[in-house]
Formats: sequence, C-alpha cells, structure tokens
Amino acid sequence: MKRSGHADLPLHGGRVPSWLAERMTRLGTAIAETIVVTYGASEFLTRLSDPFWFQAFGSVMGMDWHSSGITTSVMGALKRGLNPRAAELVIYVCGGRGKQSRKTPGELMEVAEQKSLRGDELVRSSRLTAKIDNNAIADGFQLYLHSFVVTDMGEWAVIQQGMNERTRMARRYHWHSPSVRDFTTSPHTGIVGESQGTIMNLVDREAVPAQTAMLSIAHEDPERTLAEARRLVMPSHHDVRPANVDLKRLGAVLAVAYERDLRDFASLLLVEDLGPRTLQSIALIAEVVHGTPTRFADPARFSFAHGGKDRNPVPVPL
Repeated sequence: MKRSGHADLPLHGGRVPSWLAERMTRLGTAIAETIVVTYGASEFLTRLSDPFWFQAFGSVMGMDWHSSGITTSVMGALKRGLNPRAAELVIYVCGGRGKQSRKTPGELMEVAEQKSLRGDELVRSSRLTAKIDNNAIADGFQLYLHSFVVTDMGEWAVIQQGMNERTRMARRYHWHSPSVRDFTTSPHTGIVGESQGTIMNLVDREAVPAQTAMLSIAHEDPERTLAEARRLVMPSHHDVRPANVDLKRLGAVLAVAYERDLRDFASLLLVEDLGPRTLQSIALIAEVVHGTPTRFADPARFSFAHGGKDRNPVPVPL
C-alpha cells in the first residue's frame, strides 16, 4: 500500500556535525542505490512517501528517531549524495530548507529540460503541495522545508516540514504522485501525528461544498464581497476575527481571482499573495454567506509507542 501523510516531531536545536553529515550522505546514498537497483526508482519514492519508513530510514542513517532534524538531515544528505549520480540512478532531489526551497522551480525546470518532462506541470505540483499544506490545512504549522524528488519518468514525491513556534513542534508532510488523484480532495493518506481536534481543512473530502462556495465568491465582483465582509460577524468558534481580516489584501486577491475567471479550487490556491489568513477570511465569508462548513477533525493520528532521548512521549521501558 502506498502511504503518504504527515508526522509531528519535537524541535531540536543545534546542527548536524560535519562528520555525521558525511556519513549520512554515504549511507543514505548506498541504501537508496540498493533499493533503486533492486526494486526501481518508483519503489524508492514510494518508501520516501511513507512517514513510518522515512522515520526508520533517518534512524538507520544516524539521527534520533523522533527528532525534527531527521527531515532536514535526511533530505540534505540525499540531495548531496544522489544528485551527482542522477544520470545513473534517474532520481533528482530539488529544493530543501529555507532559501533552498525557493530554488525548487528553477531546479525542476532544469531537470525537465534534460529529460523532456513537462516542467510547468512539475512546478505547479510543487507550488500546490506547498500551498495546501501551508495555507489550506490550518493546523498551525508554517512550512520552512520543501523537498521535491522526481524521476526521469516524471514520477515525484514531496517531503516538506512545517514549524509551530508556540508548541515547539514540527510536522512533516509526505506526497506521492501516483496516490494523488485530486490535489484538493483528501490528497494525504496514512497520516501520522498528534491530533489537534477540529481544524480548518479546506482539502478534506467533505470540504467540496466549501471549495465551491469560495470559487463562487471569486467569480463575484470584489466590491460586492468586500461590502458583505464589512457587515459580517465572524463565528466565535473560529480563530480569525474581524480585526484579523485585511480588507485591502483581501480585495487585491479577489480582484486578481475575478479577472482570471478561475475554473477550480486549485487555481484559487495558486493566486499570488493568497496567504493562510486571506484564505481563511474567504473561507469564513463563504461559511457565513453560503453555510458551508470549513472545519473538520484533524486527520493526523498519533502512532509512536516510545520516546527518544528526551523521554517523549513516554519513557522507554528499561
């Protein structure tokens, strides 16, 4: 079964020492090579998209099994080890942490040109996965790492990580292209993490009416929507209050959306300057005006049985 999803991890400070980073690069590359040669590149992407296998992979490479650093160190090691051998192993690792993540579109276009792939589609997939996990799933985690792994046949996996500064936790999101039938309808499967109860999840399977209502708002005259927004009283059970709604930014985004005559919800998510707060504002307007629910149970499920060096979530039996 191909599983993808996300996992919550405690944030750990510090840096991976150079000697460990070098060993992780050599070992991770050797394991990846063995899997690719024995089972094929597609199987390696399948395993990367499984949060449980990924966690075990990081542990074997030398990182604390439950640390947020697994994500950055593993993907950094794979990029250093696999890209110089990409022509041989037909796997390319693009993006990374912080500034490196913003280089993903250019790196994808370069790979696409070399392998005659649809670069525009790869870049769109990269942007959508980031927009969905950062904006459409309001779980309190802001992305700071985005890694896009692609084969010479155009199959891809995305591993990205977000940070919640309040709880000092990180959440990792996994994607695999064969498992994504629709970007905006429950694109994650096999999700792992600590459930936070009810959250705004605009890509929940039951959020289709909300998506339709938001798209309807995008097709209306922005001035009419802004006039409605000024009169609205936001529901008390939402974390976005009238004072949080920036009508100027909201109006600018709605104007762009109106001019483009968007055809689907994914296109709305890709509108420039549409951040998480603006998207939440549109969602709440749609909920008040059209009665469409936007909040659902957090799909994350806690699964780890034992703790690590800091004894979380429970002490390891001696």
